[in-house]
Amino acid sequence: MKLAIARSVFLVAALGLASLAVAAWQEPDLQVLSAEKNYCPLPVKAHPQVQVGPDEDLLLFLFGLSQGMAARG
Repeated sequence: MKLAIARSVFLVAALGLASLAVAAWQEPDLQVLSAEKNYCPLPVKAHPQVQVGPDEDLLLFLFGLSQGMAARG
């Protein structure tokens, strides 16, 4: 097979594969969310009076990790 024919066959195959990939690639369109479609525009707070504080167990765990790293270095 001549080199020119092989190049032509490869080019046709590459273009066919690229066109197949473009045809198969579907991205969703941009849409505007509205209240009519039952979307919640703002997050709802279940208990606004509850204040979240740091967890003592987590702080103790982080302190232990930092002490363990200091001993190695």
